[in-house]
Amino acid sequence: MLRFEVYRNGAPTGAIDLSGAYAFGQDGIPVRADLAVDGSQVICTKHVPGACGVALLWKAGESGHFLLHTCRLPDRDRPFNLNVELARAQMMRIAQKREDWGLFDYADAEALNREFDQVRGQFIEALKATDPAKAAKLADAALDQGLTLGEKIALYHADIFINRRRAAGGGTVRTIFGCMANLAATEEAYQAYMKDGFDFLSVPVPWKHIEPKERQFKYEQIDAWLNWAARNRRIVHAGPLLSFEATEMPEWLYLWENDYESLREMIHEHIQRTVKRYQRQVQFWKVCGGIHAYNNVNCNFEQIMELTRMSCQLVKKLVPRAQIIIELVLPWSEYYARNQRSIPPLLYADMAVQSGIKFDAFGLQLSMGVPMDGFFVRDFLQVSSLLDEFVAFGKSLHITACQVPSSSESDDRDAWTGEAPVEQAGYWHVPWSQRLQAEWLQAFYRIAASKPYVESICWRDLSDHLNHYLPHGGLCDAELKPKLAYTELRNLRAQFLSAPAVIDQQARPTPTPDPKP
Repeated sequence: MLRFEVYRNGAPTGAIDLSGAYAFGQDGIPVRADLAVDGSQVICTKHVPGACGVALLWKAGESGHFLLHTCRLPDRDRPFNLNVELARAQMMRIAQKREDWGLFDYADAEALNREFDQVRGQFIEALKATDPAKAAKLADAALDQGLTLGEKIALYHADIFINRRRAAGGGTVRTIFGCMANLAATEEAYQAYMKDGFDFLSVPVPWKHIEPKERQFKYEQIDAWLNWAARNRRIVHAGPLLSFEATEMPEWLYLWENDYESLREMIHEHIQRTVKRYQRQVQFWKVCGGIHAYNNVNCNFEQIMELTRMSCQLVKKLVPRAQIIIELVLPWSEYYARNQRSIPPLLYADMAVQSGIKFDAFGLQLSMGVPMDGFFVRDFLQVSSLLDEFVAFGKSLHITACQVPSSSESDDRDAWTGEAPVEQAGYWHVPWSQRLQAEWLQAFYRIAASKPYVESICWRDLSDHLNHYLPHGGLCDAELKPKLAYTELRNLRAQFLSAPAVIDQQARPTPTPDPKP
């Protein structure tokens, strides 16, 4: 059992939010555990032996409200000071990334290294304090400054590698930008924004939409978008062909969840029929989308891997020249702590590589801003570190969907209606606004584009009208009026495609509060 004493403003507090909280073990993989609040303490009752850590939402001063984690800790009777442990973990993350990224080798990184020494000194004072309340207060200040410093380091590192990619690419950054089409959107204004702002088009092909009833097919909306892409000479990403997410899997398929052989045959037939129909129009196929996380048909581990192999092999046989993508969702793997029939995303990715499945790249969905597993807000040092994990796989990476909201207000049009308010998912620096969404987009695209193995970045929703994914997550509002994020994306795309500009090696300043969109 682990116990953590929690302090706020130098005093014990019982106001502890366990939304999205989970315990994790080796390699950050979530483990089964019961988390509860007892007075001013968080009690973690593990169901596995060994050292574990805890991740939970935490307001960290001006840096923001993030889902943060402690280090792995051994069992002991005396409670740990949660404030101190969160700060310790942040110090370790920064120290590790400074080493991994070789920041000691850059003369102009001296200011960042000095700042780290100052923050570390403040954390050491927290460790020296004999009064737990005083230690917590010192640790809070160190954590706030450490999160801001981590963001500066991530953006500094991104700018270095963007310049390197410019030099290798003859003055341009060879990462292309795209957006996911809304199948129901047919307005000319919507299509004009698509044409004006993006290099490629991502077209969903949900099985539930194609075959709402068994043997009754509807292709008209998909046909329309693929014909539009052909007329406008846009590269097309399509898929996922196979997804067990409730919004993409036809309801009649549940009848076969206990008959794996029949299920497999139906999947084979669906993929073959869809790929043959669009084989001349699609250059990138997202074959399997999140089947490691969404397992509504109760497949076991071996069956999930077999379906992955079968699907990729079939598409590769039908369209040898197309790029085959395995898409990962919910990359922080919180869901695994609550559903042991799922697979952590990086473990699934490693198994796909090690077992010799024939595919070309990974896709990654990374959206934030909704209080559900996988969507709680993370800081940019965590985001950059996550992307670094894909180096070991030796595959290209496509950001197949990214998104954050432009407001913390409720949104009656979105699929999350009835869940907890958006602000309970956390925020970056200040509550979400149009300006903050644009700042987040700019920072995230810089970090992603700096990774030489990232080939494309796709924003999820162009607008907030019709069937959008996240509340206020579109680049345009419900009336198709562009937000600041759309302008920022266009400017960033033009900058990456133009001659190299002088990039300030220091991170951009912290976004300023903007209470109104």
